[in-house]
Amino acid sequence: MSPLPPPADLRLPSIDGLRAFEAVARLGSFERAADELHVSASAVGKRLATLEELLGTPLLVRSGKVLALTAEGKEYLASVSAALGLLAQVPLHRRAVQRQQRLRITTPPTFARQVLVPQLAGFTQVHPHVELEVMLSIPFVSAASGAETDIEVRNGDASADDGTVLMHDVVLPVAAPLLLSRLPAMRSPADLEHAPLLRTPLEPWVRWFEAAGLAWPEPSRGPKLVDLGLTLESAVSGQGVALARPSLARDWLLSGALVPLFEPAQRVLATPVNLYFLMPFSAQGAAAEFAAWLQQACHSVAQAGLAAISGVAGEKFRDD
Repeated sequence: MSPLPPPADLRLPSIDGLRAFEAVARLGSFERAADELHVSASAVGKRLATLEELLGTPLLVRSGKVLALTAEGKEYLASVSAALGLLAQVPLHRRAVQRQQRLRITTPPTFARQVLVPQLAGFTQVHPHVELEVMLSIPFVSAASGAETDIEVRNGDASADDGTVLMHDVVLPVAAPLLLSRLPAMRSPADLEHAPLLRTPLEPWVRWFEAAGLAWPEPSRGPKLVDLGLTLESAVSGQGVALARPSLARDWLLSGALVPLFEPAQRVLATPVNLYFLMPFSAQGAAAEFAAWLQQACHSVAQAGLAAISGVAGEKFRDD
């Protein structure tokens, strides 16, 4: 049922006029009301006069230095106080809420869990006025087809979307010690022919094979996991060798749940597809602040990931 239209002769006063009347009636002084409302006493007087003119009746009378409510004023004050009380309960009317800036971030699941969320306190402590909403994206599905987002983190070719690269990462084979204890010694990349390789379209093996000088095709056996985090979890449980980014696997590397394969001199670090982010060209304020913070946080995480690889200094790195 649609609401009834307002009467044709309805004339509503301004909120400023109502607030001036309520404050003067409660505080008993134009000056005190002016201090509370952060306006001048003359402004309070003008607002009250405009209200009385609209209503066609006086609401206050002055007796010497004392202000008193008229009979109409007492009756009107009860209604005004109730109406202002209802409006004050609306969250959007409060200044703290109005100052709050909302920012929606869409990110791949593993990046959110291993990089973004562990670092997030560094942003929220400096920007308490920003309310972040972090949503997980679905691989190979653009967030543009779903809910609106202010900043979208993607895995792929940044130049194709005119995106901004978040970090220049590396990939290398890692496995659980339990699996390695059951396999022949892994001394060089060619020894991987004896190991089960975990597959994910998000981190193809072919680029690493090429960097390692192996003319091998993409593995075709075993389950295909369309999530980097699931691939790493599978490696931790000893199901196979994963191609991992140290930035995403550093906790497992530091704990020893995953270890890099081969002797340090035989390790090959290849360049994976980059993580990058998109945001509106005209973005400013909270979005621009978050983007700048995210780039710095990702740089620190990438460096921490490299440090987690035992003997990373002097390793063979091929960027093709």
